[in-house]
Amino acid sequence: MESKKRFDLSGRVAVITGGGGLLGKEHATVIAEAKGIPVLADVRGEEAKKTAQEISEKFQVAALGVGVDITNDKEVEQLLEELIEKFQRVDILINNAANNPKVGGENQKTNWSRFENFSLDMWEKDLAVGLTGSFICSQVFGSHMAKQGSGVILNISSDLGIVGPDQRLYEVEGKLPEEQPVKPVTYSVVKTGIIGLTRYLATYWAPCGVRVNALCPGGIDAGQSMEFKERVHSRIPMGRMARRDEYHGAVLFMVSDESSYMNGAILTVDGGRTCW
Repeated sequence: MESKKRFDLSGRVAVITGGGGLLGKEHATVIAEAKGIPVLADVRGEEAKKTAQEISEKFQVAALGVGVDITNDKEVEQLLEELIEKFQRVDILINNAANNPKVGGENQKTNWSRFENFSLDMWEKDLAVGLTGSFICSQVFGSHMAKQGSGVILNISSDLGIVGPDQRLYEVEGKLPEEQPVKPVTYSVVKTGIIGLTRYLATYWAPCGVRVNALCPGGIDAGQSMEFKERVHSRIPMGRMARRDEYHGAVLFMVSDESSYMNGAILTVDGGRTCW
């Protein structure tokens, strides 16, 4: 088969959780460019529908935007039923949704992000979306793919699933150590857990024709302050953060037939950051 044909996703239905978010939109764009059918699933239904319409018009594919709470198994099961009724199949699941609270913000005075003060409520909410949501979607859509005899699950982890966060990036001059903002613990736990889920499912469903891999992207240049970006850039061998479209190639490769022998792999695309 020619390489170009192996990248072709014509007729394949791809569910993208967190489809209305920054990376979710990019993943959906990749699917549409390859002539697949992206289904943007997001708790922010209107945002997902708006983005799907834009993608559909641009690439002339049947993109869909749906409002769904991925922490609710009944809603996810209902989405599968609707997609089977409409398309008769689901071929790709991209587990992309995750909470990623900004360091600082309104609650900075309470030092909420520090491990000692991190609330159980926020812990449970972050794990519910990032880990439980991925479990539910994998269970529902992965089971369908296994019965179908083919499919791909791509879990979106992070460079912080490979290494711990460098809290020096968030230091504020003049604050005491116990008052300094930090990257919350849940993001690292969720993204590391995603890698464990990937390895488990890769061995579990391999006999059924379902491949499961994880992508660990680095940070994206998305309007952060110049001071922050300079700190990050100094810790990346390539000297910069990623453009939002620089994960397109990796995503397309991992969900297409071009990676047909790739299973249980953890692909890091971070400008070399985790090499140091």
